[in-house]
Parts: sequence; C-alpha cells; structure tokens
Amino acid sequence: MIDDLPDLGGIERLVVSRRTSLRVDPDREVPADLVDRLLRLAVWAPNHKKTFPWRFAVVEGEGRRRLGELIAAYEAKIGASPERQDKARTKYMRAPTVLLVGATHHPDPVRRIEDRDAVAAGVQNLLLGATAAGLASHWATGTWMDDDDVKALADLGPDDELIALVYLGWPIGDTPMVPRPEPAVVHVS
Repeated sequence: MIDDLPDLGGIERLVVSRRTSLRVDPDREVPADLVDRLLRLAVWAPNHKKTFPWRFAVVEGEGRRRLGELIAAYEAKIGASPERQDKARTKYMRAPTVLLVGATHHPDPVRRIEDRDAVAAGVQNLLLGATAAGLASHWATGTWMDDDDVKALADLGPDDELIALVYLGWPIGDTPMVPRPEPAVVHVS
C-alpha cells in the first residue's frame, strides 16, 4: 500500500531544488561559520575503509586572485590562448568563496577509487547543505586540477587528487530547473 511509504518530502524538495548557479553576489561574504558547517556535512559521506580522505581549502579575498594566477600559469604551460589565460585570472573572483576539495593519495588503486568516490559524495552533501542554507553553488573541474602548484595552494601533495572546485555565494537570481530523465533501472529478482 502506497500510504505506508515513509515521507521523503523534505529531502526530495531539497534535492530537486538544488541548482548549479554562478549567479551570485561576489561582494556578499559567506560567513566562515556557515562554511565550516558545510565542510562538516561533507565528511559525513560514506567512506568504505574509514580512511577519511577529505581535504579542503577555503579560498576567499585575494586568495581567489592567487588561484586564478596559478590556473592562468597552468593554461600558459599547456598552450592555451591568451584569452583563456586572461579568463582564468579573473573567473574565481565571481563568487565570494571558492572551495578546493581534494582526496589524499592512497597507494592501493582500489582504495584510491573508493576514496575519490567518498570525496565526491562529500561534495554532494556540501552542495545540498549549501542549498538548504540558501546559497547558490557550482561544482567545477578542469585539467588544471592535476597541476602541482594548484594542489600546493590547497596544501595537497603531488600524488593527492583535487576532486572539485566549488563556488559558493548568495544568489542574485533564479536558475531554471533542467529536466532530468527517469532513472534507468533494471530489476533483478
């Protein structure tokens, strides 16, 4: 009987309302206490072998410009156009808080995959928490994530892995919902 199903309304509304958005007020700071709470949510993600691989760098103020300069230098190393290098210098200034989220290196390749998955799940916890707090967020990646200088800014070693760059800020407009397909499911009995 369908009436006996648990009420998932709250979590369903939260998940469905989460939007990827960079339409944020770049000058309105995200309180440090709120960022700390979001990071604590991230570490509640499943972690198969209890390795606790999450590592975070909170980049704010002029640190965002430093991040942009490092990524622009990386873009220059790989032969990117001057326009792309210029864009990298300024794009991290568009949100008041930028998080770099990494996973510590584990020599076992299976454990490394499990740890990466745990960090990715932690990022989703963080994004859902940001939505619940009224923040806009955007999860970004790029080839620059393997650059040792960028990793060093986040206090990661060369063998550690950056998983996400997350922009956080207070929204300045609505973001439309992108329709999602129904899940592809195979039932095995």
